[in-house]
Amino acid sequence: MNQAHLHLIVNHVPIVGSLFAAVLLGAGVLRHNLDLTKAGLVAVLAAGLLCLPAQLTGEGAAAIAQNLPRVSRALIHNHEEAAELGFWVLEAAAALALFGLLLLKNNSPKARLVTLLTLAVAVLSFGLLARAGNLGGLIRHTEIREGFGTADEL
Repeated sequence: MNQAHLHLIVNHVPIVGSLFAAVLLGAGVLRHNLDLTKAGLVAVLAAGLLCLPAQLTGEGAAAIAQNLPRVSRALIHNHEEAAELGFWVLEAAAALALFGLLLLKNNSPKARLVTLLTLAVAVLSFGLLARAGNLGGLIRHTEIREGFGTADEL
């Protein structure tokens, strides 16, 4: 098993994880349910941690993929840039989630504000990571590329 294989195994976790965490946290906030809100914050924190394997295997996967036929270095670069942005935004959401959990534990009046900020950043991270996933899919799934089958598709 090589870095590309590992990357393909773990790269969907941050996308699905950030969506799940944002939905769970959003439900907790909308229902004013403290237990659900705490679970959502823990889920955001977990998504941030589970994003690390995808980020750490990306460079090795790129090194392997760039030597494959019909793979464009520009597509790899676009995916890398988008994935890095999504990664750092999800890490920011995870840091906010940890801070929010600490504020909730101490019954701080600022806990709700930090929780809402965490929710907004988690939703943003999902959008960015979904875009990165789509760009990653373009690397080897030529059938989803615009201009598929034409001479200028790469």
